[in-house]
Amino acid sequence: MTTAPNEINAAAIKNGATEKVTPMMQQYLRIKAEYPTMLVFYRMGDFYELFHADAEKAARILGITLTARGAQNGNPIKMCGIPFHSLDPYLAKLVKLGESCAICEQIGDPATSKGPVERKVMRVVTPGTLTDADLLPEKAERPLLAVCVINQRKVVTTGLAWLSLASGVLKLMEFSGSAASAAARLQQELERIVPAEILRGDDADMLTDDGFAHTQRVPDWHFDVVGGHKALLEQLGVATLTGFGADGMGAAFGAAGALLRYAHSTQGRGLQHVRSLGTETENEFIGLDAATRRNLELTETIRGQESPTLFSLLDHCRTAMGSRLLRHWLHHARRDQGVARARHAAIGALGQSDAAGALSATLAEVPDIERITTRIALLSARPRDLASLRDGLRQLPALRRGVSQSFAAGEDSLLAAIHEAIATPAQCLDLLERAVAPEPAAMVRDGGVFARGFDAELDELRGLSENAGQFLVDLETRERARTGIANLRVEYNKVHGFYIEVTHGQTDKVPDDYRRRQTLKNAERYITPELKVFEDKALSAQDKALVREKLLYDQLLADLAPHIGTLQTISQALAQLDTLTALATHALRHNWCAPQLVLEPCLDIREGRHPVVENQIERFIANDCQLQDERRLLLITGPNMGGKSTFMRQVALITLLAYVGSYVPAASAVIGPIDRIFTRIGATDDLAGGRSTFMVEMTESAAILNGATEHSLVLMDEVGRGTSTFDGLALAWAIARHLIDTSRSFTLFATHYFELTQLPESHPTAANVHLSAVEHKDSIVFLHAVQAGPASQSYGLQVAQLAGVPQGVIKAARKHLARLESQALATTPQLDLFAPPCAPDEDDAGPADNDGAAAPDAHAARLLAALADIDPDALSPREALEQLYHLKRLTA
Repeated sequence: MTTAPNEINAAAIKNGATEKVTPMMQQYLRIKAEYPTMLVFYRMGDFYELFHADAEKAARILGITLTARGAQNGNPIKMCGIPFHSLDPYLAKLVKLGESCAICEQIGDPATSKGPVERKVMRVVTPGTLTDADLLPEKAERPLLAVCVINQRKVVTTGLAWLSLASGVLKLMEFSGSAASAAARLQQELERIVPAEILRGDDADMLTDDGFAHTQRVPDWHFDVVGGHKALLEQLGVATLTGFGADGMGAAFGAAGALLRYAHSTQGRGLQHVRSLGTETENEFIGLDAATRRNLELTETIRGQESPTLFSLLDHCRTAMGSRLLRHWLHHARRDQGVARARHAAIGALGQSDAAGALSATLAEVPDIERITTRIALLSARPRDLASLRDGLRQLPALRRGVSQSFAAGEDSLLAAIHEAIATPAQCLDLLERAVAPEPAAMVRDGGVFARGFDAELDELRGLSENAGQFLVDLETRERARTGIANLRVEYNKVHGFYIEVTHGQTDKVPDDYRRRQTLKNAERYITPELKVFEDKALSAQDKALVREKLLYDQLLADLAPHIGTLQTISQALAQLDTLTALATHALRHNWCAPQLVLEPCLDIREGRHPVVENQIERFIANDCQLQDERRLLLITGPNMGGKSTFMRQVALITLLAYVGSYVPAASAVIGPIDRIFTRIGATDDLAGGRSTFMVEMTESAAILNGATEHSLVLMDEVGRGTSTFDGLALAWAIARHLIDTSRSFTLFATHYFELTQLPESHPTAANVHLSAVEHKDSIVFLHAVQAGPASQSYGLQVAQLAGVPQGVIKAARKHLARLESQALATTPQLDLFAPPCAPDEDDAGPADNDGAAAPDAHAARLLAALADIDPDALSPREALEQLYHLKRLTA
């Protein structure tokens, strides 16, 4: 959704200059005018306040009390507030709902301000620019994406730039085509990238505000291609983008320019951690559309839950970095078989060396170095971030030793590269160990951040503050000895500070360096130069210590900045190691095998299992799936609940896992090139979009038929069931024919239309298989085993009985089924609609019988003649339907 300017706020801003308002409200209105579409959190003492419609919206969303104070334009000024130390939980809730917030802080000194304390927006929090640990999901990225569209001579070029601000990963992509194809492609990419926030120009009509993500409109001139190219060069500190593979791009540069401008404005400072650029192409990843991701339940179940999914099953990662990378791999399997083979080899080496267990235990001690590094770059890292970073870097030697057990010296492998990348950054670790206290305070303002011995001035200030009592005891002892005054006392009170008290009878022994401070009835109070110096230091020591720590902390973050690149390299390597270790652990625990990726077209899975379902049931039945160049489509029949969908999904998941680089749940798996995986399994009404179940089904089928190639894997389950029998049968047959003859994809085609089982007779690349079941009396036992040949029946009544349909309904259905079957046997045998048409035999045409009805042979001849005139490949679905009705009339 696009956030529109707030009407009440806008009116208040407009009238603020002419209407008499307090100086404080004038200041607020000036600031609000700069952020009209955002919720402005205005700092007032220990609270952040919101005003006008901002207050009404925040009170409604956050469930906090809405009040009013004063009036403006004849209306009470609505307001609500939250304590400054409770800001993050409220921000998290607002950002999750797609709101953007401007945080306005007091930067002036209240003691010296003549009017309102000077305030300034210090940071802007939007859904796509989060870096705070408290606001981000631990195991997922929240990228910011910009879309730039250039329309030239009916060719639309779309440029994408997206940035995960929390990790510093910046990527570009560009594609061209007609307006319709570009829009469809854009939707696919948005489904893959899943941005938290989208930037679009005012004229970017191709991107509709359909609720896919929070959409922010920015001026079109922000998408200037030349300006974007310059911004990229400046950000990366290079003279050319050739080394990043970005030569020749245009629209993507425009998107990058808008993206960087927006990110800079929200952070209020440079993006030191954005130091590299990646470019992606259409053919880099195995294509997965939204329906496929949903049906395969990769990271979210069909019902929208986080488990059980493939990700929740495999996520044995011990770091948040590893979990995020695993999620990315599952959605971005590379087509390049070399990438997957390298990961297979690494998993195998980790398993054979038994290093996975020790590595996993050590990785559990490693923090989220990737996001800590980002916060260092953005100067928002907290003391405990640095302590965690220090403790994590201490684990690197043990991790390197563990990895070194899994590869040979001089070996060029993925593990060898990881081993090299996780070398301990000695200077960075030394600085952190010297600077940061073992258990620092949560915030710099609380003090206690730095280790003792790091800064002499800070140690002295702390000593004065912490050891004032001992200093006074020592001073008193020395002064008694020096002066000979036995009852001399060194004391302190809030009014007069530190003093030395001497009774009147001992004042003649007072040294010359004593200066009288106060005269009492029975004593005199003095101050000495030494005590005065101590007093000046001690009374302000705590404040000075806090100021000193803030100064030192800013300097520490600056000193860590040169190590950002090294820390990013380490975090990326640790994420890979964690993910590979998790996959190796799972493979060993569940007896998964290493798949073999080959260049020949084939899909040969022996004793395959569904990775998620096998963990949910007690005994899972393993099944084979064999597809090759001469066997490309399997027609799968069998009863509902027999396991057809599970079998189809497991084939797709095993294929995907193999290209992710994981081991797979099978006895063996040999898999050829795969470019896309399509699934059409189940469907529901899209009420909001005005589409019926059948419309959704046909839309998904159309996407498959238009996009599938001979290297695609297609799963089609019960296509055509959402309409009448003849409509659905005709469509299912035509779709299957297209997949066999035109797409030539590897296809698993599950159906209850038994008429389709005749397809292999005319199309040798199709084959029948079925999920077996055994009927016992009136019940059914599902064997879940895939066997050759078509199923004998669907067992619909038995499944209905298992579902709890009343027994009376089952009995009535069984009687009606018997009546229908007997009528079918009594009529002319069903014509094979899917056999090749043949010319009628002249001898078959006989005279009419005595009742004037055509003889059966003549009747069949007319039907065959009608069939001979039909060219199935030239028929539209509507024409096919009309021909079927025509044939039906001929049989009447």
